Amino acid sequence: MSLIALGINHKTAPVKIREQLSFAPDIIPDALRDLTSQDAVNEAVILSTCNRTELYCQLNCDDDGSQDATDALIYWLQEHHGLLDTDISEYLYLHPDKDAVKHMLRVASGLDSLVLGEPQILGQLKSAFSVAKESNAIGQFLHKLFQHTFSCAKQVRTDTAIGASPVSVAFASVSLAKQIFSDFQHHTALLIGAGETIELVARHLHESGIGRIIIANRTVEKAHTLAQEFDGYAISLSEIPTHLAEADIVISSTASQLPILGKGTVEAAIKARKHRPIFMVDIAVPRDIEEQVGDLEDIFLYTVDDLKEIIDEGLKSRQEAALKAEEIIDGEVSHFMNWLRSLNSISTMCQYREKSEAIRDEVLSNAKKQLENGKPVEQVLNDVARQLTNKLIHKPCVQIKQAGMDGRTDLVDAAIELFDLQADDQ
Repeated sequence: MSLIALGINHKTAPVKIREQLSFAPDIIPDALRDLTSQDAVNEAVILSTCNRTELYCQLNCDDDGSQDATDALIYWLQEHHGLLDTDISEYLYLHPDKDAVKHMLRVASGLDSLVLGEPQILGQLKSAFSVAKESNAIGQFLHKLFQHTFSCAKQVRTDTAIGASPVSVAFASVSLAKQIFSDFQHHTALLIGAGETIELVARHLHESGIGRIIIANRTVEKAHTLAQEFDGYAISLSEIPTHLAEADIVISSTASQLPILGKGTVEAAIKARKHRPIFMVDIAVPRDIEEQVGDLEDIFLYTVDDLKEIIDEGLKSRQEAALKAEEIIDGEVSHFMNWLRSLNSISTMCQYREKSEAIRDEVLSNAKKQLENGKPVEQVLNDVARQLTNKLIHKPCVQIKQAGMDGRTDLVDAAIELFDLQADDQ
């Protein structure tokens, strides 16, 4: 039984290549059915995010990722994306069996992410697993592996500080806001801009249970698209003065060359709020919020430079946590591989049990016949014990004797351990 993790990520391929090999969510079920119909593949999961595309496959072969199976997977990936004339091998990585297990656990724990320790990848892995399960692409092997992976990732989150410290501007902004507002669900956030950073801020706020999100942007349509994703609503930049008093948190990141929020506008909002404080983060360069706003009472204004120290400290903390996480993962890889090796002994145990039960049934049948013929019960019981013992130990004794005659001390030692005997030192 062989496992392969085949894919590309932000470390091995530029975005131009990653986007060519990505899978849109709506086509993954069909892609899984096609993938598992290949002769080499028994079970499969497809993970596709902006930073990685990976195939996790349990193969129909006994060696560690046989070349034929590997070539078949790469060919399928190229054919599915219409890239048969493109050499993608330089961008691909391949992890067989134990290495594949370790890779999965590292991915799920955020150790292989662009942002060390980011938590989104675990949710993406869970979604990929669910889609594969619904598509009947999962069997006993990958089901066990993914459940083990999720459990390991949870342990890493619980036992280390891998995700506790902010390492991005967006995450740092939201983390800082949490220090001021302990209960997000009763507060409103005004986000100015609709780019990638604001999208990440909106995601972190939404996941932290923010009560309401307002997104202001020069292009209202773009703001509306982003607001829909996070149950918020959109306004134009010109509408900010009307809504600013509603905001407990203001985070701004635009490409504007001139300030968007001036001191007068913020003063009016504070007055309308009856001096309830506003937490502001200006991520933009040049700044979106006039520097003088920071002089106002009841305003907590931070710039991107103020966040740098938080981010650097957070990165150091995560790197230290990552070392402990790697230790946890190594232990969990060994645990899973032990389970995998135990599968090889199950069929042997089943055969031995079936053979023993057949002997038992034969001896029991003979005993019943003797009782029916009037033979004394005590004598029948003695015969049963003797016959059962002789039949069960006959073949092992013959094999051990032959092993001794052939000088097979390894087999004799194995029998001593297997039957829990005391070695004869003489």
